[in-house]
Amino acid sequence: MHSVIPPRTTPLVVDTPIILPALLLCDFGHLADEIKKLEEAGAKALHLDIMDGQFVPQLTYGKVVVEAVRRAATVPIEVHMMVEDQDKTAIDYANTGADIVTVHIEGLTRPEDTLATIASTGVRAHLAISPNTPVSDVEPLLSHCDGVLVMSVEPGFGGQVFQPSAIEKIRRLHELRTSQGQDFYIGVDGGISTKTIASVSQAGADLIVAGSAVLQQENYAHALQELEDLARKAR
Repeated sequence: MHSVIPPRTTPLVVDTPIILPALLLCDFGHLADEIKKLEEAGAKALHLDIMDGQFVPQLTYGKVVVEAVRRAATVPIEVHMMVEDQDKTAIDYANTGADIVTVHIEGLTRPEDTLATIASTGVRAHLAISPNTPVSDVEPLLSHCDGVLVMSVEPGFGGQVFQPSAIEKIRRLHELRTSQGQDFYIGVDGGISTKTIASVSQAGADLIVAGSAVLQQENYAHALQELEDLARKAR
């Protein structure tokens, strides 16, 4: 029997930088409780890292977990795909109840088609770029996507040190968005902490993924509030 996926949440609206806790570090033995705690702490969206052990070395979870998170969560969910054959599998994750499906430009052979396929389901279609990928690689695709996620660490592992080169990429994307009159969201993922969040917010990041800066803190609400305050003040 197929489980019923609840309708998606209210579309994500970004008027100030939003912190997306990355569930990779949560207690999966108590997944629903963790989601409830994060929502009660003020999380406005959640981030899920899908890794297959091939596109990146680490292996995490797949569609079944995304569907479980969708049933438990009332806030928007971003699915960050770090898997092989993203052109083929993106549609599967778009149908899990996700609000954003983020695919890596490095893993696509038909980026325009894949983005269009994701968008056809009513899901926001975002592109991700790894640290060694220049903004110029996605510049021709900005009119075809709803957002760009800048990786500030190598994809695949948590707890890495933030790479400052991401700041210039965020700044460049912000310049392109303004000059082209577009409205795609700019995200950043990796090494976010109280020491780095102001710089990415100031550069123009809208969606800021945070892992250990939230999930490894004793008080989720305090951690989220501190990060949000630092991000807002930097604008």
